[in-house]
Amino acid sequence: MRIYVDFDDCLCETAKAFSELAVEMFDKHVPYENIKFFELDKSFDLDADQFERFMIKGHEPDVLLSYEETPGASKVINEWITQGHDVSIITGRPFSSYEPSRKWLDDHGLKDVKLYCLNKYGRDSFIKNSDFSLELEDYYKMKFDFAIEDSPKAFRFFDHLPDLKVLVFDRPWNRECTFPNDNYTRCFDWESIQKVYTEHEKIARFSH
Repeated sequence: MRIYVDFDDCLCETAKAFSELAVEMFDKHVPYENIKFFELDKSFDLDADQFERFMIKGHEPDVLLSYEETPGASKVINEWITQGHDVSIITGRPFSSYEPSRKWLDDHGLKDVKLYCLNKYGRDSFIKNSDFSLELEDYYKMKFDFAIEDSPKAFRFFDHLPDLKVLVFDRPWNRECTFPNDNYTRCFDWESIQKVYTEHEKIARFSH
């Protein structure tokens, strides 16, 4: 199986860290459960200048390395790798974040996963002239059987894979979204992701 995994808020608790950062930088108190929009400038009521500084700070190497792992993520992913599955981390972080992101994965026992930086959200605005290690045209040549993603804004990147099973990691900003089709399943933690994945794999094995 070929598996796509998003980084922020699937592997690590980025939004929870950003909630604390908003207090530290701008005295904006928005608890994690009240982050209702994927667009953080909207969730934290930041103007353009504040948002740019906020995102730059949130992508500094020491800040990226401080993000807490989402419980169970590395355990499940390593089980998949041991079983021979091909796991790729596809992040919307700019390539300038690659080294600390790679180190975070290595430090959390995920040395065998591939990491790609894809310009999912047009975030060149806060780090000028950002590079990304994966171009959209090359991404669209990649095939996946499963995807773990939290952002409704990323769902459009799955349109070219009609059979893809998308496991949506439950977060406050995706609870009111409408899923594009029946291939999407809401999961509340990595244990439930593993359970849904195992069931689908079992069905696929018997169908062949």
